Amino acid sequence: MALHRLQVLKSSSIIKPLILPKYPLSVPFQCNLNGKRLGSISTLPLLCSKSDDSLQTSKNVDSPSIVDDLLDYLNESWTHFHATAEAKRQLIAAGFHLLNENDEWDLKPGGRYFFTRNMSSLVAFAVGEKYTSGSGFHVIAAHTDSPCLKLKPKSASSKSRFLMMNVQTYGAGLWHTWFDRDLSIAGRVIVKAGDGSLTHKLVKVKRPLLRVPTLAIHLDRKVNTDGFKPNLETHLIPLLATKHEEASTKSEDGTNSSSSKIAHHPLLMQVLSEELPCKADEILGIELNVCDTQPSCIGGGNNEFIFSGRLDNLASSYCALRALVDSCQLPEDLSNEHAIRMVALFDNEEVGSGSVQGAGAPTMFQAMRRVVECLAHEYVGEDGFERAIRQSFLVSADMAHGVHPNFMDKYEEHHCPELQKGLVIKHNANQRYATTAVTAFLFKEVGNLHNLPTQEFVVRNDMGCGSTIGPILASGVGIRTVDCGIAQLSMHSVREMCGKEDVDYAYRHFKAFYQSFSSIDKKLRVDF
Repeated sequence: MALHRLQVLKSSSIIKPLILPKYPLSVPFQCNLNGKRLGSISTLPLLCSKSDDSLQTSKNVDSPSIVDDLLDYLNESWTHFHATAEAKRQLIAAGFHLLNENDEWDLKPGGRYFFTRNMSSLVAFAVGEKYTSGSGFHVIAAHTDSPCLKLKPKSASSKSRFLMMNVQTYGAGLWHTWFDRDLSIAGRVIVKAGDGSLTHKLVKVKRPLLRVPTLAIHLDRKVNTDGFKPNLETHLIPLLATKHEEASTKSEDGTNSSSSKIAHHPLLMQVLSEELPCKADEILGIELNVCDTQPSCIGGGNNEFIFSGRLDNLASSYCALRALVDSCQLPEDLSNEHAIRMVALFDNEEVGSGSVQGAGAPTMFQAMRRVVECLAHEYVGEDGFERAIRQSFLVSADMAHGVHPNFMDKYEEHHCPELQKGLVIKHNANQRYATTAVTAFLFKEVGNLHNLPTQEFVVRNDMGCGSTIGPILASGVGIRTVDCGIAQLSMHSVREMCGKEDVDYAYRHFKAFYQSFSSIDKKLRVDF
């Protein structure tokens, strides 16, 4: 969740992927359901009513947990690049066809497709076999980025015989949590091959490589009373190594004079070259994040929590993409579908979405228009895209604030989302969230029909409110939108936490949305 300039808490200025067991690509994706297809819904009850017992999805029947797969995905996806690359791999394994935005598309009803942009955002979609021009899109949108430290273009610095790496803060992180952690680096590089060709590669150094040490309390006696208030420019500089004496050339200010002549420490380039592998001088460009090396894991007295970095918002991204894949896994899953089921995972949400790979770009809507035009064939009539948008519905999925027992005064007393109690629907009268009474009702009705709980969140009037990609996308072309998320604690910390049950609730709710929304939506008329 991003913090914007209009809030009390100010930030520096934003598609959440899927993990399947790493089988060969030729093996059909069956394993996550243990060879069984989730029960289908043949009829739907009237709106505002609970479904018959035979139609309700119980907690354990035909709904295996996806928590272990989420942990694998989180441990694989140290950066937004890795998250997108892993999603790409999983989609191909599940039978989706990779598209290129530069090429003409050849789409067919019943087909499943996806494309990536910048290898940090992704759009995937499945076309209903009964699609006709003007049919809508049912979309779940999330983001792949999280607050972190990023290497500056010239990261090499040195002081007091330490090799250090200059970083810049990305997003509104809880930066004090990055001190005294076992850190490393991951991201992407541009490599020049021996034949002169250029290659885009991802890299991840799994071993602890960096650390930002705190100052001993003996040298900062008031830190526990006055608070820990690090200067983000001078105190938040990771240490890489000690400097060899023969390489030392100090200037008057005590820094290494040679560090200003190189962009990155040779030692860093050596580590990267060994990881890739390639020669150090073949690395022509880098874009690297500082990452925490501690694996994502299950915790708590009853093993009910997930402890991990980047839950905001890779947990939402994974649940959304997994729901899309599982909702159209078998050929008959799309046989009665008129709409197009879509996932959009964007980059740069944490800094406002204003980038070519962010939700502020028209990526998703351009894809929608291309899909409509490609499937129109010989259709002649009023513009199908505009009619499709009016029939469409967007779920903006971003993590939500779970109630913190030590800070109850920070929550509106009647809207305190709990962990393990289902998805949180977010409301804000000032449109920081895009939810309306109608969109909230429709999304909750999806849950009601499948026996899935929901909660609601409103920020206190005396506090600033975060925002999401929901209002950005809703106002882009006028698509109906609901903002929701999994309740969590420690949002924007280097280590966050959420409830295991909420991950499965989110997955089942998103899957039910794809399977049931067409039938639910047609029962409620607003502008007629």
